[in-house]
Formats: sequence, structure tokens, C-alpha cells
Amino acid sequence: MANTDTKRKAKARDLAFPTPDKARRGIVIAIDGPAGSGKSTLAALLARAYGYTNIETGAMYRALALKAIETNVAFDDSLALAELARQSRIELQAGEEGNRVVLDGRDVTEGIRRQDVTEAASQVSVHPPVREWMVRRQQEMGSGGGIVMEGRDIGTKVFPDAEVKIFLDAAPEVRGTRRFLQIPAATAPEAAVLAEMRERDKRDRSRANSPLEPAPDAITIDSTYLTLEQVVARVREIVDARLASRSSLRQ
Repeated sequence: MANTDTKRKAKARDLAFPTPDKARRGIVIAIDGPAGSGKSTLAALLARAYGYTNIETGAMYRALALKAIETNVAFDDSLALAELARQSRIELQAGEEGNRVVLDGRDVTEGIRRQDVTEAASQVSVHPPVREWMVRRQQEMGSGGGIVMEGRDIGTKVFPDAEVKIFLDAAPEVRGTRRFLQIPAATAPEAAVLAEMRERDKRDRSRANSPLEPAPDAITIDSTYLTLEQVVARVREIVDARLASRSSLRQ
């Protein structure tokens, strides 16, 4: 009986005065940058290293774009796309080989990597109503902290108060080559991939709603001449310093 009372009192104390770990599982790491800069790979490695949840916002836009293709919704019809988003259930399920993307209960992890879906996603994502719906959904998914979220407006729009903000960039030619190597069986010429990437950069940077730009307090890392290992090591230094600072404030 005494043991039960002790556990009950401890539970009541934790509810009244939750420790920082219980109040919030961890920090928010926001990674922004243009296509082909290596955001997704970096986010996946960081999430694994810190035991965080990796939220791929690009995959969410791709899933919506795939649904638009399948339902013949025009990429320039802002209202129809926003309604399509509201009717959709997009989930990211962690797995041993990375996230599985589930759209309305269907695994579309492979399907969203098609080149036509990639191109459609960049057009779908420019519409303010679509972005507003996505931002709300992403904020819900990351509200508990302990996440790595990558995209193009995470540090400026989705989580402007993120504890760590990284803007990952690289020369267009380097990013174009990286993206070309990611395409299954090289279904498009490298020159065409680079041209599409330059066009996407233009759309991302010039859109009226949440244009691609580093947050004022983001740390910019140019990976043009860096290896993946060097980029990861640099970002881990930044994250570890932030975690150490957060820990010292608790004491």
C-alpha cells in the first residue's frame, strides 16, 4: 500500500511540475534549402543520430501532387488543390529504411519519386491555400518537439522558433548532378534535370507565399565543396552546442 501511495504521489508531482524532458521530448531542428542540396539525406541522418522523428515536408507535397495527377486536378487550380489537400490523409511512418509515405491508407513511397510527380510538386506547392494547409499539418506533426523537419520554409514559416535552423545550399550545377543521380535509371538527360532545377529555384524563390530564403537567424552551409560526412559533422556540432546550452539552463 505504501509503495502504491508513493507511486501515486510521484505521478501527481510529475503532472504538476513536468520535467523539461516530459514537457518536450527534444528540440526542433529546421533544415531549409533548394532542391538537390541534400536536405533529405541530412535530415534522415540527424534524426537517426538523435533518435528524433524525421518529417519530410517535400514528401508531403509530392503525395498531394501524386493525388492531383491521379484525380486530374489542374496544377494551377489553387482552390481545387486546397480542397484536395483537405480531403487527403498524408502520413509519414518511420521504418528501418526511412519514412514510408502513406496517402489515404496507401503506401506511395516509391510512386512519389517519379519525375512527373517531382515536377508537379513544385507547381502545386506555390499556391498559398495549399501551403497554409500543409503548414498547419506540419505544425501539428511537430508540436511535441524532438523532430528534424526539412523543406523550404521551415525556419521562416512552419517553426520560426526552432532551436536550430540550417539553410543548406550548393551551386546549381552540383545540385543538378545530385538530383540526376537520384532519378531511377536516369529517365531524363542531365541537362534537362538541371534546367528543371533552375526553373524550380526560380519558382521557389519568387513565390509570394513563403519564398525560399534563409531565416535571419539560420546558419547557412554551402555544401558545394563539402562531403556528406563534413556537412553532417558541422551540423552535429551546431546541434550538440544547442543541446548543451539547453541542458545548462535546466540546472
